Amino acid sequence: MTCYRCPCACGPLAADVILPGSKSLTNRALLCAALADGTSVLRDILLADDTRLMIGCLRALGIGVTIDESDRVAEVTGCRGHLPAEEATLFCGNSGTTLRFCTALAALGHGRFALDGVPRMRQRPVLELAEALGSLGAGIEYPGAPGFAPLVVHAQGLSGGEVCMDSPASSQLPSALLLAAPYAARDVFLHARNVPSAPYLRLTTWVMAQFGAAVIEQYGEPPTPAPGEAPAALSHEARFVVPAPQRYQATVLAVEPDASNAGYFLAAPALAGGRVTVRGLGTQSPQGDCGFVGVLERMGCEVARSPSSLTVAGPRSGTKLRGLEVDLNDMPDMVPTLAVLALFADGPTTIRNVANLRVKETDRIAALARELRKLGAAVEEGADGLIIHPPAKPHAASIDTYDDHRMAMSFALAGLGCEGLLLDGAECCAKTFPDFFERWELMLRGSV
Repeated sequence: MTCYRCPCACGPLAADVILPGSKSLTNRALLCAALADGTSVLRDILLADDTRLMIGCLRALGIGVTIDESDRVAEVTGCRGHLPAEEATLFCGNSGTTLRFCTALAALGHGRFALDGVPRMRQRPVLELAEALGSLGAGIEYPGAPGFAPLVVHAQGLSGGEVCMDSPASSQLPSALLLAAPYAARDVFLHARNVPSAPYLRLTTWVMAQFGAAVIEQYGEPPTPAPGEAPAALSHEARFVVPAPQRYQATVLAVEPDASNAGYFLAAPALAGGRVTVRGLGTQSPQGDCGFVGVLERMGCEVARSPSSLTVAGPRSGTKLRGLEVDLNDMPDMVPTLAVLALFADGPTTIRNVANLRVKETDRIAALARELRKLGAAVEEGADGLIIHPPAKPHAASIDTYDDHRMAMSFALAGLGCEGLLLDGAECCAKTFPDFFERWELMLRGSV
């Protein structure tokens, strides 16, 4: 286990940052390319544990995937909608996208496909997806607990039809069905209600469109915001019609930087002062987590947006971050980042409507509460969120990361204003950002 001593900020930041590709975009594009007609070229992909697991599963299914490690390019020879393998064992580690997307992909085949992961993956739900696939013709067997890995897909293709997913544990579950739906025998009608991380549904249909698949999508009215809160970007209810059969067409796609991982860098000026610009992400990005700069704005930071960049400058000299109340259901991956910033705010911060954090790589609500208390915060832990009362001055501690990449990266942010902070198990960043700490230190020196 690696223990990392977090660097403290020595002065205001002035950094231009270019970050690795998006995990969410990479894994969606890999699946579409695997099914497509022809050979796709995916540039600037993320090469990390989660995407390597996806690549390994595609190869186990007989898909040809060639990786240029130095240039971060994948060439994927599509199977034209016909999975070559009739039997495969797919190891998905602790990658939710890999397990869920490959479950839907396997259901398009003909044969027996077993999927499993690490012990924590066996606690992350797949039930709503499995039930939907079952209603469309797949047979799902659970060697262990129903609704969880390990599972076996007895596949004979998908028939199509109507499916409703009510309160799925993750947006990855309806996204997985959408990605497979063009290859059903007839149209797929999906009604998704109370979906956490709802902007990821639009990310999914955006990737499908890059491969030539048509999706009719209709979103309900966004929920009414609480007093003083910014309006929600997307309703948590959506209806989709995926005409079928369709075929993905091979394409060349450049994967933009990961917006969730960019959040740590964009949040850094909130504590260290100065400014950070992330290149390659902006107002044209399909990634919902780009909206986190709006939360930083509400806390007192200055934000500049362009079609291809985001810039955050810290609060004006002599002012502290403002505590706030915020519904982060659309951006749950940003909760650890905001929770750490709350340590340095001028009052309490309330984060609500993020119950699905309890079934991530760890129970992030409980883990955040424990680790924030180590730094001096008083934390009220609710069923679906946190209220964080900041200390007069956070003090250093040894932080447990729970083998959760987002815990490690977010508490590196705390280290900017808390000298001597240690991260136990820092190597878990390899899940989505293998060289995070090297780039973090480069940012402190002015570039990445």
